[in-house]
Order: sequence, then C-alpha cells, then structure tokens
Amino acid sequence: MTGDAVWAVTESHLANYLAPRDCPRITFRAGSDTSETDRVRFLGSAERVVAFERDWLDRVRACKLNIYEMPATTFYEVLPDAGYWISRTAVAPMAVEIQTDLLGALAQAGAEVRILQDFWPLRDAVIASSLQFSVLRDRNARPRALES
Repeated sequence: MTGDAVWAVTESHLANYLAPRDCPRITFRAGSDTSETDRVRFLGSAERVVAFERDWLDRVRACKLNIYEMPATTFYEVLPDAGYWISRTAVAPMAVEIQTDLLGALAQAGAEVRILQDFWPLRDAVIASSLQFSVLRDRNARPRALES
C-alpha cells in the first residue's frame, strides 16, 4: 500500500500490539485451517499466545501504551486475517485508553504470554505450522545462535 493512511487494528487482534512498539514477538492462534496436531502442540489450552524474549520482559512491564478508539466511518478492511483497517482521510480518535499493565491487558484479551529464552525456534516452528500467526519486529530479536 502506498500513500498516506491511518492504520487501525480490530479489537480481536489488539493482543498482537499490547507490547512496546519495537518488541520482537510471535503471536498465534488457531484458524479454520489449523490442524489438531498444531493446535495441541502450540496452543494446548490457550486460545491465543503472545511470545517474546526474556530480555524484553522489563520493558513490557514498564511500557505505557496509548490505545486509541477510532470512528469506523472512513475505515475499510485491508487484511482481514491480520485485522488491519485503513482510512485514507485524517481521523480524530474518539477516546484514548492509557494502558500501563500490558501483561494484565494481554491476559484480559485472552492471550497466554510465553517468555522465550531464544526467539527463533518458536518463530520458525509457528511459521511452518497451520496456525494463524503474526511475527512482529523480529529484526530486533537477539541474533540466531550459530549452529555448530
């Protein structure tokens, strides 16, 4: 997509963004095409998972995040599986919520938080699975360990 736009995310996908902007994270949940094997392997009893590196835990705990409620009138859906909406016109938020407990907000959104020692094995496994997923800011993760 090119040109100016205001991006928004539907509430059902908000948990993917309840982290500091630059925090590398893996978010996933079952979709209509998710195999039972992947559901059991990756989710267990969780509905959705948000996973990030242990090195980011203090920053997640300290983060203050502004969550804007936007009017729906000028937005249209661009990536339904990702929950993305855009408006090509300027938009004024209807309200703002300041979230200071991201771990609590993730729990309230139905997400199980997983703290990772190494980002890459889970990232690679989730990408190869039948889950619905999003990998955000992986360029900010610690480098992959060199295999010997």
